[in-house]
Amino acid sequence: MDFRLNMDEYLPLREVVFKTLRNAIVHGEFEPGERLMEVTLAKRLGVSRTPVREAMRMLELEGLVVMIPRRGAEVARITAKDLSDALEIRMALEDLAAGLACKRIDDEGKERLKQSYADFKKAVSSKIIPEIVDADVAFHNTIMDMTNNPRLISMSQSLREQVYRYRVEYVKDFSCHDKLVAEHEALMNAIIARDEEKAKEITRIHIYDQEQIVITNVVKAQK
Repeated sequence: MDFRLNMDEYLPLREVVFKTLRNAIVHGEFEPGERLMEVTLAKRLGVSRTPVREAMRMLELEGLVVMIPRRGAEVARITAKDLSDALEIRMALEDLAAGLACKRIDDEGKERLKQSYADFKKAVSSKIIPEIVDADVAFHNTIMDMTNNPRLISMSQSLREQVYRYRVEYVKDFSCHDKLVAEHEALMNAIIARDEEKAKEITRIHIYDQEQIVITNVVKAQK
């Protein structure tokens, strides 16, 4: 695992450490349940234990870290309830976005969506998890952009980091990759065809499948 501080940011050190560790957790560089040792992290980041300890408290408030008596900090495990809550919100936002995109997409938008799909398909073929997740995010962001609704886009962006962690766990299951590509292609085609009901149906199935796979592969395995 290789992560480092971005000291170019004009932020207090604890904020820089917090953002660095937060990014590592949501990108799956730390496993759910993995212990986070202050001394080890401070040494790797080249800082004292104080900003690491402060960052841990901030991560605990976000629900990404839990403090275990006589054990210390560990990465919060993914629970079925947390997953369901986050994806309920995502499904509502993406369902709305798919419908609006069908109504408002223009020729330029169609080309952007086609390119986003091609980028996603290429990323899947690479078998590199971070590239696949980022390409998935970019594809869905392209659909959001098609809505021309800044408030909806802003709400979606605020949820992005919360569901990123689940996206990582989802695409780790290589058995679902062909289905992922097929669903993205079908969604792209439905939006380009302005088939609102089809686009919404595909979106709901896509997010539901994500929830079921993460529950099966991660949540149940933690019990």
